[in-house]
Amino acid sequence: MSKLEMLTPKNSAIALIDYQPAMYQGVQSHDRIVTVNNIQILAKTAKLFGIPTVLSTIAKDSFSGPYMPEVLELFPEHDVIDRTSMNAWLDENFRKAIHATGRKKVVIAGLWTEACVLFPTVDMLKEGFEIYIAADACGDLSIEAHNRSMDRAVQAGAIPITSCQYLFELQEDWARSETYEGVMTILREHTPYGIQVRFSKWALGEHASEAAPVKKIA
Repeated sequence: MSKLEMLTPKNSAIALIDYQPAMYQGVQSHDRIVTVNNIQILAKTAKLFGIPTVLSTIAKDSFSGPYMPEVLELFPEHDVIDRTSMNAWLDENFRKAIHATGRKKVVIAGLWTEACVLFPTVDMLKEGFEIYIAADACGDLSIEAHNRSMDRAVQAGAIPITSCQYLFELQEDWARSETYEGVMTILREHTPYGIQVRFSKWALGEHASEAAPVKKIA
């Protein structure tokens, strides 16, 4: 396992933790609408590329409320692991679900960064996992709390990424036609680049594509 090895559909799993109403209410480090879009980028990327996905909540029925439906509807067959522990790695069912993926490279995102992301990150690093934190899909009580938590995670050995970076890294080549349209749909629905995609389709027609064939030089 190497941090220089690209993330692929064959070597990575993803854990999306505590995207619940009570947790969103506390987010002041980012515009919450941006966080809502970025978690959907991650979830739809996982769905598109067939990434083993673990979903988890904290105190769903007693305090924090249900997992956000925009993600749940993508994984109707998934059991959402509800916990009492801020540190998901303390929960036996969460640990079993991660181990069941068979992957050592795990992308993590969640609310909040300073607890529900940082704590399992540190414990999983100690157990030999390679952790990638999608920082722009996380959020915390303040920008200071988020940044210091990311600093601590990186110092411990985690690798910071972004939601679109994960999407692009899995696609990597626009000529991969089996996932191209799915990637473009995610970009249209959840990023400012979607405006450019719509314009290109309007200006150049439906044949507009980043995967246009490369002309060979004689």
